[in-house]
Amino acid sequence: MVTIRVVVSGRVQGVGYRAWAERNARDLGLSGWVRNLSDGTVEAVFSGPADRVDDMVGRCRRGPTHARVEVLERHDEPTPPAAGFLIRPGA
Repeated sequence: MVTIRVVVSGRVQGVGYRAWAERNARDLGLSGWVRNLSDGTVEAVFSGPADRVDDMVGRCRRGPTHARVEVLERHDEPTPPAAGFLIRPGA
């Protein structure tokens, strides 16, 4: 099991990125959350089996249809989130 945090930059707000990320994370059986940040980026935490988390990161690099991902930063997280996956209010 691994837990990571990603910050995604580009055209990622106003294009359904959070709902798309929630759907994909749930489909992969991952725990975590996703939210918009005030600087126009999207932040997410994903936790689960390493191969599924890696799959999700690959999906996040592409994003939903109308998104344009320019940069994806990946950071290891020491503490896994609660079970389930949710969309958090923006920060």
